Amino acid sequence: MSIEVQNLTKVYGEQKALNDVSISIGKSEIVGFLGPNGAGKSTMMKIITCYIPQTSGSVKVCGLDVTEDSINVRKRVGYLPEHNPLYLDMYVKEHLEFVASLHKIKNKKERVAEMIQTVGLTLEQKKKIGALSKGYRQRVGLAQAMIHDPDVLILDEPTSGLDPNQLEDIRSLIKSLGKNKTVMLSTHIMQEVEAICDRVIIINKGRIVADKDAKLIQKLDDNQHVVYVEFDSVISKTALKKIVGLNKSKQVDGNAWVLEIQSEEDTRRLVSKFAQENNLLVLELRLEEQSLEEVFKKLTK
Repeated sequence: MSIEVQNLTKVYGEQKALNDVSISIGKSEIVGFLGPNGAGKSTMMKIITCYIPQTSGSVKVCGLDVTEDSINVRKRVGYLPEHNPLYLDMYVKEHLEFVASLHKIKNKKERVAEMIQTVGLTLEQKKKIGALSKGYRQRVGLAQAMIHDPDVLILDEPTSGLDPNQLEDIRSLIKSLGKNKTVMLSTHIMQEVEAICDRVIIINKGRIVADKDAKLIQKLDDNQHVVYVEFDSVISKTALKKIVGLNKSKQVDGNAWVLEIQSEEDTRRLVSKFAQENNLLVLELRLEEQSLEEVFKKLTK
């Protein structure tokens, strides 16, 4: 495993930022790490990158303990924090050469040139960082995180401030990096997670509340289904309560409803049976998938 977190707890004063968290992330996985503000995302990332110590529990990166072998862990990790730390008075190329020197990279100039091209900074490389837009500063931060060719990339809000074209470029870059590296990505942009992540971990109030394949996250409860149905005539909300397992109903248009049903049976059969018993004709009936945003809201409210 590239990242192994066991029973991790972090306490600030009387507040538990992380509460007995355990996760494992394998090589070549792109993991979306989601949660509301204050849920513990940045704290987790700071511990994994040896930026702050944990209160209890253990964290290993590429088999190395972050407490006992932090120097070697840092060599294996590339980190882009939420607040991108850059020397604003340095030129882009100068800054990256400085960072490459800190990592004692051989062929420093060639590696810097490669990273400048990779993140799309060719036209900006001779500018001072302080003169760059927020989007281009993010690109410098990404280049800085990747310059030593780490095995693990920890990215906290990496696309913050990017325009739609830049977003597409950086998403493609992260996706390609995930073929050979482990990427842990924190973001509030749900479309970003759906576009590039293999797996989704949701944290709320310091605890993991979901950990699933990105394609399955909409089905957190296999027995809970959302059904869209349109009848040929008016039906009241009260009458719909006769449907076995109905938890929630919402009228969307005319005689059309979205129903949330808890059942091990095929919910379409339950709705069809209800329609038959009430002399209704079903004009349209389909299962709906919850969006990642809806799942997120349910788990973190």
